[in-house]
Amino acid sequence: MSIASEFKEFAMRGSVIDLAVGVVIGGAFGTIVTAIVNGIIMPIAGVLTSGTDFSNLALRISTDAKGEPVLLKYGLVAQSIVNFLIIAFVIFICLRGINKLKKPAAPAAPPPPPRQEVLLEEIRNLLAK
Repeated sequence: MSIASEFKEFAMRGSVIDLAVGVVIGGAFGTIVTAIVNGIIMPIAGVLTSGTDFSNLALRISTDAKGEPVLLKYGLVAQSIVNFLIIAFVIFICLRGINKLKKPAAPAAPPPPPRQEVLLEEIRNLLAK
């Protein structure tokens, strides 16, 4: 089997295609959630913390050769954590809803007994009479 045919077989598997679609949708979803966090959640958090904008929070640790401050931007980390928690919560809610929509599979009917067992039961019933 050539490398091209092996690659085609690999790339056309359903799981690879599903993964690619998931990554693209996840990227788009991440952009939406980032916009919600930056536009709605973080300003509210800023008001609750006396007007502090989390993305601007930083600790000055030194100055560089040009005299500009070297900052440890822990506000961006806090904002990223909030982004992650919101994304995780929204995905949890979506999956929970999807799982509620799925109906459990009906239990399968037991298979009929083999013909030998049916014949043996008939013989047993006849002998019992």
